[in-house]
Amino acid sequence: MPQPSPTALSWPAERTPGCPFDPPPAVTGLLTTVPVQRVALWDGTAWLVTRHADQVALLRDSRVSADTSHPGYPALSAGSRAMRDHSRSFIAMDDPEHADRRRVYTADFTVKRTRRLAPRVKSLIDDLLDAMERKGPPADLVADFALPLPSLVICELLGVPYADHDFFQRASAVIVDTRSTPEEALEASRRLIDYLGDLIEHKVDHPGDDLLSRVAAEQLATGLGTREQCADEARLLLIAGHETTANMIALGTCAFLQHPEQLAAVRDGSPERVEGAVEEMLRYLTVAHMGRRRVALEDIEIGGVRIAAGDGIIFANDAANRDPEVFEHPERLDIDRSARRHLAFGSGPHQCLGQNLARVELQLAYPALFRRFPGLRLDRPLEEIPFRTAMAVYGVHELPVSW
Repeated sequence: MPQPSPTALSWPAERTPGCPFDPPPAVTGLLTTVPVQRVALWDGTAWLVTRHADQVALLRDSRVSADTSHPGYPALSAGSRAMRDHSRSFIAMDDPEHADRRRVYTADFTVKRTRRLAPRVKSLIDDLLDAMERKGPPADLVADFALPLPSLVICELLGVPYADHDFFQRASAVIVDTRSTPEEALEASRRLIDYLGDLIEHKVDHPGDDLLSRVAAEQLATGLGTREQCADEARLLLIAGHETTANMIALGTCAFLQHPEQLAAVRDGSPERVEGAVEEMLRYLTVAHMGRRRVALEDIEIGGVRIAAGDGIIFANDAANRDPEVFEHPERLDIDRSARRHLAFGSGPHQCLGQNLARVELQLAYPALFRRFPGLRLDRPLEEIPFRTAMAVYGVHELPVSW
């Protein structure tokens, strides 16, 4: 079995200037040349898997581990490696341990449960848009809408006081920034876990109608979960619950503004058409742009090469979502295509727990924003927008808009 040698391609690769919505061409180019290729990381090498079919096969393969404690696991950065020994939530576990801990939260994120939240999400959207309208243009869509909406939603779901949003948003930003030093990442993680641990302990005797109160009663008070474990899982839900959706709202708005006909279709379309548009935007943008990471537990043959036991694997989901074998003309944003096979939420047992909640928020946020401000436009040229290239979740740091 041939073994491609490391190439000059470093991961993550750089995007093409002026094409902020497209994956790096050096990566998508591998789809039809070397779909499984060694790449250089910040601290070594790993296998980069680009093709959709190969990613689905491996992400569902029990010989591929999500356990970050394995020596060959390809850490995202020095900061994320430092946090590995400090915390380990269920996304860094394999079954059956992963399934046991994930099962604690699955009932709160089902399609049925998250759809019940739609009226409250709509109310929050209306309040934020009212405030934007009263303040008048220009506005920063990130600060005024995209970030507070999912933060409010996940705070209400978990039972985290939204009044503390400045604290947890700052801590989250440090944790997902690949430039953070190990000391900075550890300190931010410790502060967030301590905060959430105190909150969960408080809810043992002072419960509310929220997820963390249930965790306090069913896990912490019974000894089924430790304070550290429950707080670390709460940290995962809190960060993932606002970081990814906030960037999808802002970056998706930016992309729609470059495609006014499709923006109008989302603004005026049926709920079914909006649902399809959201799936297409998830495919098109793939904000988890630095790839899902795993390590091989055994030798595995895939894509014409042998991945050895102990080798790190990175799944370039953004490349898979541009695979021409799965999506016709994948470089195009086409809200009328069938995009449900996208891998924006991953695949297999670790597929994103919060995907149903994210869909509800996006399906309501885009059309409400475009209906409220039919003249919405960027307040500065696209090339002057600051994109989050160094963050684990892609997006924009700010999005100045007028109407």
